[in-house]
Amino acid sequence: MPKRDFLAIPDFSAADLHDLLDLAGRMKSGAYRERPLTGKTLAMIFAKSSTRTRVSFEVGALQLGGHALFLSSRDIQLGRGEPIRDTARVLSRMVDGIMIRTFAHADVEELARFATVPVINGLTDLLHPCQILADLLTTIEAFGTLQGKTVAWIGDGNNMCNSWINAAGSLGFELRMACPEGYEPDRDIFKRNAALTKVMMTEDPDEAAAGAHVVTTDVWASMGQEAEAAQRAQAFQGYLVNEALMKRADPAAIFLHCLPAHRGEEVTEAVLEGPQSRVWDEAENRLHVQKALMAMLMG
Repeated sequence: MPKRDFLAIPDFSAADLHDLLDLAGRMKSGAYRERPLTGKTLAMIFAKSSTRTRVSFEVGALQLGGHALFLSSRDIQLGRGEPIRDTARVLSRMVDGIMIRTFAHADVEELARFATVPVINGLTDLLHPCQILADLLTTIEAFGTLQGKTVAWIGDGNNMCNSWINAAGSLGFELRMACPEGYEPDRDIFKRNAALTKVMMTEDPDEAAAGAHVVTTDVWASMGQEAEAAQRAQAFQGYLVNEALMKRADPAAIFLHCLPAHRGEEVTEAVLEGPQSRVWDEAENRLHVQKALMAMLMG
């Protein structure tokens, strides 16, 4: 059987995504007790540091009977100039899967091209598909389904926003994005998915949030963009998710944030800690979706 990678949401069919989310739900409830990773090792390459990605993959591999190996790019030859294709071929002879969290999406694509074991995208500057799986599971837990639901993205057209667009196109829900001029999502990703479902761009957060079932955001300056923080803070004035914006959404709407959050910047303390917030469920769900992902790819 040819190996499968998970670099972007569209790498899985809609049926695969539903199966994965169903499996994650069963794992979370304790209905799934199998250990499909027994005797198997996941290599985890981190060029970008992380809390949720590292802990969820490491704990998840252990719970499935396997072992996860933390490889900081500073500690392996990749950080000293070894080509990605060489690292891919060497690791493939020793481990059963590779997860990578890095900057350039092209690096992940090259790793997958040369690896003979499954490769999982733990995050790139372009996409964050594992986080979106957790967000989808959290939405299903809140509403029972994604069908007929509307998601509002407020803020930067970043890797999270791009992945929400991919998810909307793959699963058919409506997505509205409010981004300031010059901070729009990837044009090709938008164009491809606009042909598949209803995706809308606006500069007005109120318009995006009106009647939405999910309101979600992220920090205004992501990892590697610290030098732009002041300029971005200026550009994103008016894009704060506060109680007034949440009142524009559906009365049963939930708030999501991939974390870490900058309270008072992109979201208020009242919303983040309020009754509509599902951010802690969302963070926990990283563990369950990634277990399901490893079971499907490596089990």
